[in-house]
Amino acid sequence: MTNDLTFRPACDLGRDIDAGTLDPRDVAEAFLEAIATHPDTDRIYTCTTPQRARAEAEAAHRRARSGTRRGPLDGVPISWKDLIDSAGAPTEAGTALMKDRIPAHDADVLRAATLGGSICLGKTHLTELAFAGLGYNPITATPPNIHDPALAPGGSSSGAAASVAFGLAAAGIGSDTGGSVRVPAAWNDLVGLKTTAPRVSLRGVVPLATFFDSIGPLCRTVEDAAATLALIEGGKPVDLKACEVRGKRFLVLETSALEEIDDAPLAAFEDAVDRIATAGASIVRGRIDAVARAMPLSAKLFAPEAYAIQGELIESAPEVMFAEVRERFRAGADVSAVEYLRARTTLTALRAEYAAATATYDAVLIPSAPILPPDIARLASDGAYYRAQNLMALRNTRIANLMGLAALQLPTATPMCGITAMRGPLQEEALLRIGAGMERALAVI
Repeated sequence: MTNDLTFRPACDLGRDIDAGTLDPRDVAEAFLEAIATHPDTDRIYTCTTPQRARAEAEAAHRRARSGTRRGPLDGVPISWKDLIDSAGAPTEAGTALMKDRIPAHDADVLRAATLGGSICLGKTHLTELAFAGLGYNPITATPPNIHDPALAPGGSSSGAAASVAFGLAAAGIGSDTGGSVRVPAAWNDLVGLKTTAPRVSLRGVVPLATFFDSIGPLCRTVEDAAATLALIEGGKPVDLKACEVRGKRFLVLETSALEEIDDAPLAAFEDAVDRIATAGASIVRGRIDAVARAMPLSAKLFAPEAYAIQGELIESAPEVMFAEVRERFRAGADVSAVEYLRARTTLTALRAEYAAATATYDAVLIPSAPILPPDIARLASDGAYYRAQNLMALRNTRIANLMGLAALQLPTATPMCGITAMRGPLQEEALLRIGAGMERALAVI
């Protein structure tokens, strides 16, 4: 058996397990071997759980033989971002502040996935306390970018992306507060689903800003994203048969998302839009004032809630933190309760305006990130550069978080350049069907 198996889509593995041509035990061993022999494993996984994986694979093997598989990903190995609690294994959220923290229980999402038959491979690295979009973490580890180890992997779900991109997991579960699933998915040519906050249970997940926190998968295909969403919710995947973009109506959002964008992401996005139009979709271009008005609210919303949640922990030993992340948290202390509550009230009104402005479209399209991955060495040595690149990396993805949307990142024909489709809250199933049609139109997966 070769490691080609570990680069296959998760649902393909599940189909072969169902057909009896793959044994879950062999699948688990292939991934465990790939993890054990990969030179960058320690930069991708914080810890692995081979004993648990083998026990779960054995149980999946028995179910497959008896015809009692629990779903399409029964017997398929998955990685978990290291802010999702796993019983008996460290969950440290990428920070020395939580070193040796070992929870007694699995998070709800891991428990649901285990009940669905998936195999837990272990925990993946992330940006410290999940509060940055570049994936650079000098405290624990910075995972590699699949295209160039000198480039940032995207964050904060950096290890989740790397685990899939390097064939060390069939899918990775990450979190997304301002773009933490979609940026690393875009920079590593993966599919990334941001779910509506808080559609998926956050119990047992180390919080960043609970008003915006969400859980979602990073994987190889839209089908994998649909199956993984169902897995972590304990439901059934949406039917993606006969999905196409013909007859769909898309809005290309020109407000904010297309301003000050690098040439490569812009060209890749326009090429992707052209392909979608050629496949029969109607493309409209326009601005939504509510988005432009919402963007400046970010500073009064994300950091204050994050500092309110984690500030006491941070100030217990601030010297052990990466300074850029620590100071980003501390900026929230300067925002008054009045400012925060006014911003929340304003955002509620802007969300209603956005919903009205987009009601006649099947989805809104934007480039996933306006920049290419920056150089890690410069991020490490130039604080101003780090801060500027971090803000730009998250600028476009933050739109969906602010507007309370479901969002799906897809690769384009250009490496490290993604396209994102956004749809209203709790409309993930409709979005995944649209995404499946886009995937076929883009013909790059």
